[in-house]
Amino acid sequence: PSENELCAQFNVSRTSVREALQILSAHGLITVEKGKGMFVNRITSESVINPFEKYLKLRLDRHNVTDIVRARQMIEPLIAKQAALNRTDKDLENMENDIAEMKKCTKGFKELVDLDILFHQHLASATKNQVVPLLLKVIQGVLPELKSQVYANIEGAKEAAIIWHSKILDAVKRKKPDDAFKSMVEHLLKAEEHAQIVIELKNDLNNHAEEKK
Repeated sequence: PSENELCAQFNVSRTSVREALQILSAHGLITVEKGKGMFVNRITSESVINPFEKYLKLRLDRHNVTDIVRARQMIEPLIAKQAALNRTDKDLENMENDIAEMKKCTKGFKELVDLDILFHQHLASATKNQVVPLLLKVIQGVLPELKSQVYANIEGAKEAAIIWHSKILDAVKRKKPDDAFKSMVEHLLKAEEHAQIVIELKNDLNNHAEEKK
């Protein structure tokens, strides 16, 4: 309906209608096209995930990186545990393929990061909880830059990721939830260690650049 029709339908002023439409548009619920009209958008998981990702990326600094890594430590061991209890053969096939592709990956750090993240997403899907993959996707969405720096600067980071992914998968395959939980804890402790190294390297570079000025 047009603005005039909405004003009549809800018995409000045009100013109120326009403010309401601006809010709906800002939330991605509608699209306003001048000369054409207003259209309701199809609501997807991205409608929720993208704004949260943008918020985290805009506030990404040393402290927030540490918070994100530790948020993973709170969430992902339980994901691994539930995946071990609920996984299907298709879930196992997806994760086995992710690890195989990581081993073969020679195209660069971006593809390696994508495969790394995909393994964790497939693990979350294996929980059979529809909310869990959405929560994890928000966190994983701000990690590509950090993970790329880890793979670029830390020798053996790729091999370490493959080893821990394989251990987690083995526990999930054997339906050993406690083993899956423990392996994920240890995997993410190593991830935190790598993240701290990258943060320190970045700080050193920034300090060196400041000294040159």
